[in-house]
Amino acid sequence: MNGNKSRERWLGGLAIALGLILWQGVSAYLVKDPFILPGPVDVLSAFTALFWKGTLLFDFEASMIHFAIGLGAALLVGIPVGIAMGWNRRFDAFLDPVIEILRPIPPLAWIPFAIVWFGLTSYSAGFVIFIGSVFPIMINTYSGFRGVPRVFVEAGKMLGCTKNRDLIRYIAFPAALPSVAAGIRIATGVGWMCLVAAELFGVSKFGLGQKLWFFYNLHQMDSVVVYMILLGLTGLLLDMIFRHYVEAYFLRWRTGEVA
Repeated sequence: MNGNKSRERWLGGLAIALGLILWQGVSAYLVKDPFILPGPVDVLSAFTALFWKGTLLFDFEASMIHFAIGLGAALLVGIPVGIAMGWNRRFDAFLDPVIEILRPIPPLAWIPFAIVWFGLTSYSAGFVIFIGSVFPIMINTYSGFRGVPRVFVEAGKMLGCTKNRDLIRYIAFPAALPSVAAGIRIATGVGWMCLVAAELFGVSKFGLGQKLWFFYNLHQMDSVVVYMILLGLTGLLLDMIFRHYVEAYFLRWRTGEVA
């Protein structure tokens, strides 16, 4: 098993190395214009210059604040509403039409209201991210609770869980947790993609998305690629941390680990 994993890592590293070589070759010998396609060498040089200027850390910090506001609000709203709709059919019938009308509206369409309601602040960026994140969490939580086998609930009642609060806490939520976790993972990706658009309208002087557009206006495409790569790597890191944390602490029962 360890040997297979090691070989898979080497294959992944080889693919990245070949991709960089191909990218450099196309940029240097076919395109020959760093404005249209800057090569890895140009991007590395731009990264070094930005790093020594010290702005990357401030941009990363600002983006993480915006993202935390949006995803945090989505968790606080999406999970309770999803639980209520999945557990109570009347609540589901009451809210479902409203949610199904709002859900297809693209998050970017809410930018004018974000500016009107919150001004050019971190909260307006967080609101756009919230809109992109809340519905995957809500829908997956709802689906998870709807899919809880009735025998689990009946067994819980037989063992003394008679109140709805106890049934949700000890029976339904653990059974629905894989679906809830999947919804949060999807929401994390969608919210991170909304980050760039959320920062484009000038909520602050810093941010990965804000600087991406800033350097585009300066026609410094090598710096644009630096911020694109940082966005991709940060999104990947967030996903890896989330998967590790959930698998290690909440879904150990799926692998037979109970301690």
